[in-house]
Amino acid sequence: MNCDPMIPLRAEMIRKGIHLFALVIPIGYSLVTFPTAIAWLLASALVAIIIDISRFRQWRLWSWVSWLLTPIIREHEVKGGFTGASYILTTSLICVLLFPKTIAIAAIVFIIIGDTAAAMIGRLYGQHKLIGKKSVEGSAACFVSVILVSFLIPGLPWQAAIIGAFTATVVEALSGKFDDNMTVPIISGAVMLLVMHLLGDQQAVFFAAFQ
Repeated sequence: MNCDPMIPLRAEMIRKGIHLFALVIPIGYSLVTFPTAIAWLLASALVAIIIDISRFRQWRLWSWVSWLLTPIIREHEVKGGFTGASYILTTSLICVLLFPKTIAIAAIVFIIIGDTAAAMIGRLYGQHKLIGKKSVEGSAACFVSVILVSFLIPGLPWQAAIIGAFTATVVEALSGKFDDNMTVPIISGAVMLLVMHLLGDQQAVFFAAFQ
């Protein structure tokens, strides 16, 4: 995700720390059943969306949490956009619904780890611009970090891991005005699904959990 210059480095680090905390989603999904994951993600996504709507409409709920969230939200979010929390929770729900468990976990991990690495390395060391505010250093950090973590995901073939990591990196760099918390997991997940299907995995189909 682009690093908004209005956000100080300290706020960016806090934001990415919270982003890393979202690893509880794929880790949790690896430990629970599909229905349990859906129930928790649906409830969590609704809470995040309600908080965002309360910000748009200045409901009392927002006054209770604004002191905590205002310093770390980005300019486009201040102007009325949904926060990364709403996007990552909603997208995680979509991934769990769409993809087999291994791919859903990988796709969610890719955005959490890759986006964090790209943002922090890009902000601290990015010297060579790639696309817009994206840097070569940030995108390289995204790719390397996602490759490394992909090999820790049980059941993910190395071919799908490498192609998925490359896809996630390219989509993260090209996201532009589209929120990468949504584009990266869904597109990289779909690509990994295709790779695994071509490798002969009969379970690599959309909505596999419903079969």
